[in-house]
Parts: sequence; C-alpha cells; structure tokens
Amino acid sequence: MTGLEKEAIRVMVVDDQPLMRRGLARLLESEGFTVVGEATDGVDALGFLAACDPDALPHAALVDVRMPGMDGVTLIGRMAADFPTVSAIVLTTFDEDEYLFAGLRAGARAYLLKDAEPEEVALAVRRVAAGGSFLVGPAADRMIAFLRGRDTTPDSLPGGDPGDELSGREGEVASLVGQGASNREIARALGLAEGTVRNHVTNILHKLGLRDRTQLALWMVSR
Repeated sequence: MTGLEKEAIRVMVVDDQPLMRRGLARLLESEGFTVVGEATDGVDALGFLAACDPDALPHAALVDVRMPGMDGVTLIGRMAADFPTVSAIVLTTFDEDEYLFAGLRAGARAYLLKDAEPEEVALAVRRVAAGGSFLVGPAADRMIAFLRGRDTTPDSLPGGDPGDELSGREGEVASLVGQGASNREIARALGLAEGTVRNHVTNILHKLGLRDRTQLALWMVSR
C-alpha cells in the first residue's frame, strides 16, 4: 500500500467561479479527497502554495484555463517550476486544441472538461497524484492524432516501428505507462526498484524521440 493510499490525497481547486469551486470541493470530498485550498486565479493559487508547509502541499490541483489575473496555463508552468510535486489537472469548458496543447506543454498531467463524470475526475486525481497521467475522450483522440503526425511515428520513420528498438523489459514498462501506471506501480508489478523504472522510462523516451511520459502513454495507445 502506498503512502497516498494510506492518507487522503490533498487537492487544490483553482477556478474564478465560486459556484464551480464549491461544487468541485464538495465532489472531491465526497470521493474521499481532502480539499486543502481554493483559489480564484493563478496569483491567488501561487500565494496559497507559497504559504504552505512543504509537507502539506496539495498532491494535485484542478485548474481552469481562463481566469482573470493569471490564467491557468501560466499558473501550471509556474507550478511545474516552483512546486513540481503538485500535479496539475486542467478542468475547463473549452474543448480546444489551443488549451489542450498549451496546458500539456506547460506541465499538466491531465485534461478534463467540466462536463466529465465525477468518476473520471476522481480517477484523474488519483492517477496524477500517483505520478501518472490521464486523458480521455476528444482530448486523447487529438493527442493521438498529433503524435501520429510526428516524425517519430512508425509510419514516418525509415526502417519500421521505433518500438522495435525497445528491449523486452522496456516494452513491458512502456506498456504499463500506456495503461496510466505510475513508476511505483510499475516497479511493484515488475519486481523492480523504482529508480530502475525511472531509468527505463528515460531510455524509452530517448529511443522514441518523445518528450515525456504523457506523450509515451498516448504513443502506446495509438499503436
């Protein structure tokens, strides 16, 4: 049992609409999460995080993309730089490529629309808090289409599928990343040290020409 399974996952909600913030907080609490903070925009959120004890920082933050003061994409980039242990989840009404790709480039580990089912929101929080990623529906479809258009996709590389370059163990690790597993979960499933899994993921990303594990997960789904 991991530490996050033993204690409630701490979550922050960042949204400029009070009704949405409070509704999300109630939803998260009903799913067993602990809502440790609410913020109206990026400036408010960064102030909250800066005032937190490092051991009490949220594990995950649900972030709207369009807010006054400091928008969600800018906030996610600042969080990735200054508070890397806080995993960002974009939660927005805008199903647009501009926000999807900007949010993921900034460091978001999940992208959800506000009409998502409560179970999807809860699963996304658990996944990212454990170090994984989460994309479903149209967002996942567009990311897959984007990855298929990269120069590193099987159809565009000479010599066949770049997945052929992976060792057997790397293939197993890549498959589990594609299922949304965290490094800790992969280590437990394969009987490896967590550091060894991190090294495998780094090698896989290098061989496939991918930037991060979110792209790797979607690359696996597209195969």
